[in-house]
Amino acid sequence: PGAVQFALNADDTEQRIVGICQRAWTPVGQVAAVCVQPRFVCLARTTLDRMQAHDIKVVAIVNFPHGSSNIQSVTSQVRAALLSGADEIDVVYPFRALLGGDQQPGLEMISACSSLCAGRVKLTATLETGDLRDSQMILNACRDAIVSGADFIKTSTGKSATHVTPQAARVMLESIADVGGQVGLKVAGGIRTFDEARFYMMLTHARFGRQWMNAGRVRLGGSSLLDDLLARLGLYESYGNGF
Repeated sequence: PGAVQFALNADDTEQRIVGICQRAWTPVGQVAAVCVQPRFVCLARTTLDRMQAHDIKVVAIVNFPHGSSNIQSVTSQVRAALLSGADEIDVVYPFRALLGGDQQPGLEMISACSSLCAGRVKLTATLETGDLRDSQMILNACRDAIVSGADFIKTSTGKSATHVTPQAARVMLESIADVGGQVGLKVAGGIRTFDEARFYMMLTHARFGRQWMNAGRVRLGGSSLLDDLLARLGLYESYGNGF
C-alpha cells in the first residue's frame, strides 16, 4: 500500500483523524500519507509519531473542497499547516476561475503557495478535472500549476460529481512529460478497487516506466481502495471495517 494515501472529509473529527492514522499502518506496510485539514495536522503527526510511523507523511489540504477561497485565506492556511508540522501541502486549484476564462487566480495562488513551501515541503495542486472536463481546459490547468511551482498535480478532491477519468489522467501524464517528468501525479476520486488502481498504475508505467513506480512520483488516493487491497489479501477482517 506504499503508494496509497488516505483522503479527508469536510466533517472530519479528532476521533476520525486518530482512526485514520491508526489504520495507515497496515499488516503489509504503511501507506504513503494521510490527508487532513490544517487544524488536524498536529494531531495527525503526533498520533503517527507515537506509533513510530515516522515515514507516513501528513498532507494538509487547503482551499478545500471547492477551491473558492481568496489567496490571503489560502496562504494563511498554508502557514498554519507548516507551523503545525505538515510534511506536504495540497492546495485545491481555483478551477472555477479557469472555467470562467480567467487563469490568473490559479497562477497567483499556486505561485504564492509554492513560495511558502519551497525548500521545505512538497506542494500538490488538485485540479478537479471532473469539473474541468474538456481536455484543453485540463491541460491549461496542468500547465498553470506546473509553471507556478507545483511538485505534484492531482486529479480530484473526490467531492465532485465526476471523479478521475482515463482521459484526464492521460492529459496530466502528457503535461508532466512535457516538463521532463519532473512533476509527480496523484490520482484520486473514485478509485475504490484494485482493478481501478491497476489501470492507472499501468497507464503511468506505460508513459514513464518502472522508475516512476514509487510514492515520490505517483500516488493513489482513497481508504476504500486500501480496504479492497487488504480484502484481496484476506487481511481486511483483522485490519478493521472502515471509519
